[in-house]
Amino acid sequence: MSKFRSGVLYGQELLDVYNDAKEVGYALPGVNAVGTSTVNAIMETAARVQSPVIVQLSFGGGQFYAGKSLANDKLQASALGCLSAAHHVDMVAESYGVPVIMHTDHCSLKNIAWVDQLIEYQERYYEKHGRPLFSSHMLDLSEESLEQNVEICEKYLKRLDAIDIGLEIELGITGGEEDGVDNSEVDSSKLYTHPSEVFYAYERLSKISPNFTVAAAFGNVHGVYKPGNVKLSVEILKNSQNFVADEIGASGSKPVSFVFHGGSGSSQEDIRKSIDYGVIKMNLDTDMQWAFNAGVRDYYKDYAGYLQTQIGNPDGDDVPNKKYYDPRKVLRQAEEYFVTRLEESFADLNCVKRNC
Repeated sequence: MSKFRSGVLYGQELLDVYNDAKEVGYALPGVNAVGTSTVNAIMETAARVQSPVIVQLSFGGGQFYAGKSLANDKLQASALGCLSAAHHVDMVAESYGVPVIMHTDHCSLKNIAWVDQLIEYQERYYEKHGRPLFSSHMLDLSEESLEQNVEICEKYLKRLDAIDIGLEIELGITGGEEDGVDNSEVDSSKLYTHPSEVFYAYERLSKISPNFTVAAAFGNVHGVYKPGNVKLSVEILKNSQNFVADEIGASGSKPVSFVFHGGSGSSQEDIRKSIDYGVIKMNLDTDMQWAFNAGVRDYYKDYAGYLQTQIGNPDGDDVPNKKYYDPRKVLRQAEEYFVTRLEESFADLNCVKRNC
């Protein structure tokens, strides 16, 4: 019997998964998608390892999903693409037999119109269907003051909670560059969150709803870098968890659900420590992009002699090559490489057979 139902989870179901992750000791991969090939590969992997998974899109990923030729001056294409992806997952997740948490990634204040459009659509959808399309959304207001960050998040959590959607917030800044947001030159002190900041946010938001997660910075950096260049301080999560637990009179518990951003290239030791300290989700993007790219690269290398002309290959001058240049062939190999790499991440996160 499965722990969690197949399909897109929301409301209390979301909390149930995160609480189970903290209790058992695993984290879910939050995998960035940009099209149906990556979305389907994410669910295919989750089905193989028999575990829940998080499918997430950034505003850039949403725009690509809808089509780069569409106008996006008001982030309308970004919103449209995310909604299209959510409808796709809603329709097929049950057939894959996997529980899916549908999520959107970093949304800064300057891109807030993107999430506003997603919420407005889902408020209408919820009224009609009694459920949302997304499980959660992320607001990354780490560039604002702590007070403004939390104040805005409070307003959004109230609105999201009314339609059974969770909220992910960011405290401190994830370094590096991703999706056009460049924090590579940020002051290093901003890459490390203080436990008192975590408690400040926890205390304020928990008065509204328990359905929120915290991406606290502990030296995380987007992208992959030479070993030694990224200085992670995973103990920040432990100290923050203990600080919050003590402040609320629940010493020894794990009241905060943490999110690990910038996890590409991290050691399994740091990943497992972070899970011990209450991380229930780790974002995956850079490594997955590389895996997909490697599948395309190797396909064109392996079948180079069959991809130069429509007719004529090493098997004969008159032999057609259609079955080799059919785009489904190269895309499928890219998906297979993606799945293989994602299986490794599920194992690293101790997230195998977690829906059994």
